[in-house]
Amino acid sequence: MSGVLISVRFQISHLLNIECNFHIVFHSVVFVVIGKNSKGVIPRAFEQFRLKSCVDFKPGQQKSFTSLCWSYIGRSSPGGQTLSIGERCGRKGIVEHQFLHALGLNHDNFNKHSENVFTTQESPYDYYSVMHLDKNAFKNFNGPTIITKSPELQDVIGQLMEMSEYDAIELNKLYKCNSSVSFLDHCSFDEESLCEMSVSSRLHLNELTSIHSCSHSRLESKTLTPTRDCKVQCLQFYYYHSGHESDPLNIWIRELQNQADSTGALRLMDQITETPGNYWKLHHVQLNANKSFQVVFEARKGAGNSNGGFSLDDINISETECPLIWQIRDIEKELNSGFRELYSPLYYSSDGYRFGARLLESRNQLTISLSLVSGACDEQLQWPCPWRQITVQILDQNPHIQKRMSFEQSVTTDPDLTRYEQLLLSRRAFLQNQLNLFFLNSEQSVDTRHEFFLIQWKQNYRLLYINIA
Repeated sequence: MSGVLISVRFQISHLLNIECNFHIVFHSVVFVVIGKNSKGVIPRAFEQFRLKSCVDFKPGQQKSFTSLCWSYIGRSSPGGQTLSIGERCGRKGIVEHQFLHALGLNHDNFNKHSENVFTTQESPYDYYSVMHLDKNAFKNFNGPTIITKSPELQDVIGQLMEMSEYDAIELNKLYKCNSSVSFLDHCSFDEESLCEMSVSSRLHLNELTSIHSCSHSRLESKTLTPTRDCKVQCLQFYYYHSGHESDPLNIWIRELQNQADSTGALRLMDQITETPGNYWKLHHVQLNANKSFQVVFEARKGAGNSNGGFSLDDINISETECPLIWQIRDIEKELNSGFRELYSPLYYSSDGYRFGARLLESRNQLTISLSLVSGACDEQLQWPCPWRQITVQILDQNPHIQKRMSFEQSVTTDPDLTRYEQLLLSRRAFLQNQLNLFFLNSEQSVDTRHEFFLIQWKQNYRLLYINIA
């Protein structure tokens, strides 16, 4: 895929709303939590376990108290496992790190210990492991405590984005499974089998699948069966439109009533009609199949003259909610042109709040700010909007969702503010489209005395996507 893209993923969620019941427990875990922001990050970490492994978690009722980030390695008590997600632990990678300890994984750089005590499940040394300590771990001001043999990996070790591919492999081997709780399917069309997909009408198949301009063409997935209590699925794929602007791409699901049903009932979930472009676009479709189903892509010839069609690649389906995406095309070109700021389209959160994002380049850093603006549901919404967590994710472009390691930050709105701070969060200010939101500092706390909600990352992340979930 040509060009460098940034895709920004935003998510605004209510911390008191648990939408899914967790149903498999490998360990009884009693975890200590301080702070609403950490409370909201933990379910996001759990979703990564469900996506990448067979491990799931069931919530319990425990009181919170102050502590830092720690965990015993492996099961330490038959009555329950204690670990702590304390202050300054409100990052997905830190939460995953501590739960991986509880599930039996040690620090990756401790491979020097006796094989009678530790094992890497025959995985190679993983510099990208979320279990690897960083170069300055336990530093006493005398220089780095860990020096990699390859200098280019010195700043890689100790990443806290999320678990790596080999972290997930080791975890699944440890629990003797190769399945996933929420992952359903992936296809990059690297094999002639087409990932068990079926085609009808005229299709041209090279490294990707192209749906060309006949009267209509269809590409159907294999049959998938949802297993989670929440009957929501997210379809994610890239497409390239080289036809006419009147040519539509329809996305259907075919729900099968039982094992004997081979035709099912088709339901239209989304339609893409737009001016053709010369680059690949990332697209998400929220599905809601209750039974076994197939995803059906259908391209139809429109009214205009069409010499091209739709090409599809890197299809992923999981039992999760879809994010909101801001895709910025060729960010390197934008950076080299000296741009100062870019503005996203406007989005609605799941509970009706309307918001937008701004990307600012300054002093060799990229900063993203979010602002609530006037929307259609304002009269029915709660103002101020307390206990909402906003997560911004820079999306790794690995074609397989189980192998991605995306950087993200979260911040939570807090109603326990001073009178001055409450005024900045007032409904009137939001409806005037003023950019009055939250400043995110290194401790991930909310300070509404600042004008913007800022999330900063080093410029070398420009080769990744940014997501708005």
